[in-house]
Amino acid sequence: MTLTGVTFRGPEISSPSLLDTLPEGYADVLRQINGFIAYGGGLHVRGICEAPAWHSLEAAWHGESALHTLFPALRPGDIPFGEDCVGDQFILRDEVVHRLSAESGEVKPLGVSFVEFMEQAGARPVHFLMLRPLINFQGEGQRLQPGELLGVYPPFVTAESAQSVSLRAVPSGERIAFLADFARQQVCVPG
Repeated sequence: MTLTGVTFRGPEISSPSLLDTLPEGYADVLRQINGFIAYGGGLHVRGICEAPAWHSLEAAWHGESALHTLFPALRPGDIPFGEDCVGDQFILRDEVVHRLSAESGEVKPLGVSFVEFMEQAGARPVHFLMLRPLINFQGEGQRLQPGELLGVYPPFVTAESAQSVSLRAVPSGERIAFLADFARQQVCVPG
């Protein structure tokens, strides 16, 4: 596996037994590198660790603020293995990668396994991972630090975003909480 723009590598695996519950391709990657941030912040693949909390697969999957408790479209069995630069989540559901569009709360299958996902991300990261916001942010001389995601205002799903958006680095937990709340509001809007 060739990764570019790696800004973070996970610590040692804290619970090796958790590897046995994961699809083989994902478990194999974690045995080599216990999660990472690549493409200058464009892809975060979670690892098996207690800290940092923002990198913990266990926290995102089974923790107090597990993603399935924040986003109704996710199920407890979905494995939230990663996220992109704006907080859209990548999950494994029945060994197929799905993308949670975090602003809308919608889950769509990508129709690929974890290994195929990693291959496509490596072959075409800008297109496949939708990295244009990150490229714009970096073009302004900014960089995401480990544990940060891009805050986007106004959200991409609003009509106002067609004019322009502002981008800023925010702690990942703050961004995920905002997105979960925003997605719930979108579901409740009549129309």
